[in-house]
Amino acid sequence: MNFSVKDMIKQRKSVRTFDGKPLSEADRKKLEEYINTLVDPFDVPVEFRLLDAKEHKLSSPVIVGENTYMAAKVKRVRNYEIGYGYSFEKACLYALSLGIGTVMLAASLSRSAFEEAMNVQGDEVLPTASPVGYPAEKRSIRENLMRKGLKADERIPFGELYFDGSFENGLTKEGAGDFAEALEMARLAPSAGNKQPWRAVADGNKVHFYEQKSMKDSSLGDIQKVDVGIALSHFDMTMEENGASGRFVFEDPEIRVPEDVHYIVTYERTK
Repeated sequence: MNFSVKDMIKQRKSVRTFDGKPLSEADRKKLEEYINTLVDPFDVPVEFRLLDAKEHKLSSPVIVGENTYMAAKVKRVRNYEIGYGYSFEKACLYALSLGIGTVMLAASLSRSAFEEAMNVQGDEVLPTASPVGYPAEKRSIRENLMRKGLKADERIPFGELYFDGSFENGLTKEGAGDFAEALEMARLAPSAGNKQPWRAVADGNKVHFYEQKSMKDSSLGDIQKVDVGIALSHFDMTMEENGASGRFVFEDPEIRVPEDVHYIVTYERTK
C-alpha cells in the first residue's frame, strides 16, 4: 500500500455530512481499481461497486450531501460476515488515503434500492453500504447529535477487550509484546452502535479472537461478525505494516469463555 495503515486508522472518523461535490475522475478511478482487486484471508468473494445516488435512487436519512455510494454484496459462504467486514474496512481506509470520507451503514439506508442496484440474488446479501465523498467543513447538527449519542469517540479500555492466556486476566500493552500496537489499532475500529464486540486472548505466538454477542442476528446474518472482521483487518494490516508475518487459522483453543462470547478465529504469528 502507498499509505500508512496506522495513520489512516488513527484518522478514520465516520463521515455523514459531505460537501456535495462529486468524486474527481482521478479519485473515482483509483477507488474503483482498488475495490475490484480486494481479497481477504478468509477466501470470501466480496463484490464491490460504486453507485450513482440519483441514478439508482439511493439514500439514507442520516446522510447529507452525498452523490455516490460504495456498496458490496457477498454470498452466504463460510465466514462471509468476517470476510465482508475485513474487505469493506480495507476499502474505507484506502478511500480515506484519497481524502474520501465513508461511514458503513446497515439499517439506515434504502435497502431495496441498494439491493436492486447491486442485483442481489437469493444466495447473496448486502450487509452494508457507504457514501463516498469529500467531507463538509462542518458536520450537520444531526451528525453531531448522533456521534454524541453513540459516544463515537470513546472505546473500551485495552485491558477490558484483551486478555492474557484466559479471560480471567486482563492484558496490558506491555504484556502484549509485539501484538500490542496491532491490538490497539483493532481497538480503534468502528462498529455498529459502537458496541465493539471483538475480544482477544494473547497466547504465546497466537491471538485468539472472539465475538461478545449483544445483538440478535438478522436476515443479513450476524452484523457483529462484520464488526469483528473490521477489527481483524486493522490487526492484520498493522502486523503486516510492522514487518510481521502470520496467518489466520480456525483452531478453537477451548478456553473457558464468559456468557455470550464465541470463538471466531486465531491469528498465528509465523515470523
